[in-house]
Amino acid sequence: MRKIDMTDHLWARLLAMRGGRTSVTAGEENDPALALYGPIASTRGGFVLAQVGQSIDGRVATPAGDARDISGPDGIAHLHRCRALVEAVIVGVGTVKADNPRLSVRAVKGPNPVRVVVDCRAELTGEETLFHDGGAPVILIQAHDVPTRTYAADVIRVRRTEQGLDPQAMLDALGERGLCRILVEGGARTISRFIDAGLVDRLHVAIAPLIIGSGPAGISLPPIAELSSAHRPTAKVYNLGSDILFDCELRPQISSASAYGQKVRVADHA
Repeated sequence: MRKIDMTDHLWARLLAMRGGRTSVTAGEENDPALALYGPIASTRGGFVLAQVGQSIDGRVATPAGDARDISGPDGIAHLHRCRALVEAVIVGVGTVKADNPRLSVRAVKGPNPVRVVVDCRAELTGEETLFHDGGAPVILIQAHDVPTRTYAADVIRVRRTEQGLDPQAMLDALGERGLCRILVEGGARTISRFIDAGLVDRLHVAIAPLIIGSGPAGISLPPIAELSSAHRPTAKVYNLGSDILFDCELRPQISSASAYGQKVRVADHA
């Protein structure tokens, strides 16, 4: 297990890598912080990171929906670092309704990502805090056939299928806007949809020393009959301090520059 000791110098180095401006050099590759965050910051094409913060028993909230303070302070700092290194953060409408998140970078220095909410059925009213907090731009992704509403946001219409909105279509639409380094942050259904579609390059699972006992899980994929069908990604384990992080490689890194990322000119929003 490798310990993350983030210094101001290391963090400035990582911020300077954003969008492939520079990359980890041979002399830096053994540093745990650069090994963990470097692939997120330095990719020049598309990169999708999914992040789950959960208890020891795999819960992300109580049965009543209380999800605050599961991650410890170092787990929160890790999440905010990830936000600062990507161009956009995706959450589902349930996360916005339950948690009213700002999705900003507050625990570390760095730029705020564009905020993307998957609101298939146009459930949001436009009165939610993130539309009026003066923060980073907001993008709503909705089905093509829902009623039109006016929001303080850019609205993307995606054709609805029998399975709902296609995650690849969402990434394509964001890529057309120059947003290619993506953090899929929640909730469990949204993260699972991207994993099940094979679109997640890295999965971060941060485990806090907390036992909730019951409540929703952070990932909920279709059931399998045999363990031989389970995902068995290559994983590295990091000690964040208050939390333990599993850094799981779901797709070979070479594929990060394929799929949707090469279709567009990558714009950085630092």
